[in-house]
Amino acid sequence: MNTVPGIDGLREPPPMAPRRILLAGATGLVGRHVLDLLLADPRVGQVVAPVRRPLPAHPELLQPQVDYDALDADAPWWDVDAVVCTLGTTMAQARSREAFQRVDHDYPLRVGELARRHGAKAYALNSATGADPGSMLFYNRVKGAVERGLAALGFESFTCVRPGLIGGNRQETRRGERAALAVLRVAGPLLPRAWRISPAARIAAALVEAAVEPVPGRHVVAAAELAAP
Repeated sequence: MNTVPGIDGLREPPPMAPRRILLAGATGLVGRHVLDLLLADPRVGQVVAPVRRPLPAHPELLQPQVDYDALDADAPWWDVDAVVCTLGTTMAQARSREAFQRVDHDYPLRVGELARRHGAKAYALNSATGADPGSMLFYNRVKGAVERGLAALGFESFTCVRPGLIGGNRQETRRGERAALAVLRVAGPLLPRAWRISPAARIAAALVEAAVEPVPGRHVVAAAELAAP
């Protein structure tokens, strides 16, 4: 292994090459935080963010415009070191179980398949507390199924970040969620950490670290680890 001289004659490994990270879901609440962190991270040389609508330009941001229902399997930008996926919707927005499954299961899995085919070694998924392919709840069942599908793709490192109720400023209004957040902000200090709000910034930080410094194996970051202090 090539090394370079260090302090007092010790030898240190050469610095890692800048990472190339693909971010699917860059325009959502958590995705926006992830994008900001990646673009500010000196370990990251380029962020590839497939989008439907253009984002503000940045010298280290490549943003191919795509249709997630018809992704180009041979596009050169799939050649990345790792993937962060924050794609997701709600039943109210999707309006049907089929549409919800397409966004929360099919799209993340297809992104994983293509990135893995092109050599990506790590995948970090923004999932949810209660994800379980055997759950009686449709939402949890879909989240568990996509985790299971991604785990089967053979990434060297696969991390599921499972937040509880996500805190942050959304661009869209979710009335029920807004009311729940208001209650949790008051009651939060009295609740177990697993039941507290998961701030979007903390979720994003966990996803970024899992992608930029991947640890071999399968990992779960639970809501208790993400909870607001």
